[in-house]
Amino acid sequence: MRRLTAGTIAVVSALGMTAVLGGCGSTGSSDVTLRIVAADYGDSAANSSKKYWDALAAQYEKQHSGVKIEVSVYSWNDVDRKVKEMVDAGHAPDLAQIGAYADYAAAGKLYPASDLLSIRTQADLLSQLADAGEWKHTQYGIPFAASTRVLFYNKTLFAKANLTPPTTWAELAADAKALKAQGVKYPYALPLGPEEAQAETMQWLLSGGNGGSGYTDDVGTYTIDSAANVATFTWLKDELVGKDLTGPVAPGKLNRADAFAAFADGQVGMLNGHPTLIQQAEKKGVKFGMVPMPGRTGKARASMGVADWMMAFRQNGHADRIGDFLDFVYSEKNVLDFSRKYGLLPVTGSASNAMAASDAPADKALQPFLEQLPTSELYPVGKTSWAAISAAVKQNIGQAVAPGGNPAAVLTRLESTAAAADSSSAG
Repeated sequence: MRRLTAGTIAVVSALGMTAVLGGCGSTGSSDVTLRIVAADYGDSAANSSKKYWDALAAQYEKQHSGVKIEVSVYSWNDVDRKVKEMVDAGHAPDLAQIGAYADYAAAGKLYPASDLLSIRTQADLLSQLADAGEWKHTQYGIPFAASTRVLFYNKTLFAKANLTPPTTWAELAADAKALKAQGVKYPYALPLGPEEAQAETMQWLLSGGNGGSGYTDDVGTYTIDSAANVATFTWLKDELVGKDLTGPVAPGKLNRADAFAAFADGQVGMLNGHPTLIQQAEKKGVKFGMVPMPGRTGKARASMGVADWMMAFRQNGHADRIGDFLDFVYSEKNVLDFSRKYGLLPVTGSASNAMAASDAPADKALQPFLEQLPTSELYPVGKTSWAAISAAVKQNIGQAVAPGGNPAAVLTRLESTAAAADSSSAG
């Protein structure tokens, strides 16, 4: 699954994967080193997450003389693989902040969140994010950062065409037609390329109405080829792609990063975006607005939410020390600091409330996304089959809207893949 930020570059921490020093997980006086592997949300050495973690570790160590925190930071291109290699080699870190937890939970390698976090910290986690961190009704994945999607539109292009932001699919198509008439290169950018097609797909499925439910139903069964989902992709194929309203690059070949770059260059009328597009567009001087994603007949039933995960491995013990450090990491101040630094949404109620009440420009810019979070729906990350299904969607969903494509056939093949993967993984 692609991460919350666009195009992160590998910034590898100078801290090595050193072996755990002596100690135990109790509250005794023995010295303990906690090893953490974390993902990099920065796009250069100047704003690497290494700086955030180094400062946090130094502050914690100052207050806890018996604990040393060693953090290794890797780009999103590498971090999940690095953790897997460590676990496979029998050298799991104490904590990993990565993209998925379910496989490790299913293998019995993780502590349940309730064994680590104080009652106060666990209760402060936003419920829909905490629920998404469950495998077989026990929470193992602790949400670390979150994001939602809204519809970005280019205010300059909309004003030139005398348009208002759409609230329904029909209005979106009409706006796209008017933008095309004005010579806009991408009236609506539809990135269904292999970089992050699963995200664009889910947002459209959630907005489909008539029972559209995303990838799964309320009990977690895959419903990719539901009648509502087939109708959604049939509409996209006929009303946007078929009428040449999605730009010169076929949706199945258009990646999210390229669509964002085109928006920042003033070439896109509308697209679904997450918070990092704010800074990207502002740097290029693009005037934009943000509204909830339109639904078939009104506001979409839900926005797509994304979360990245913190998890604690059992291998080295140290449950008490890990839990105490996590209570520190998830304090209101530290959650806000991280969210503000990287333009992401807080994962706790206390920090979310503080951001919602803030008049600071950076916080106000995130509030449209924050408003979507309570009703957002996440990928089915608690299913060990999800990684395989996400990969299949990335590779195949573009065919559903291609000329001569058959949306029902493509979605049915994906549903068959999902059912088989779900059965074999017992996720």
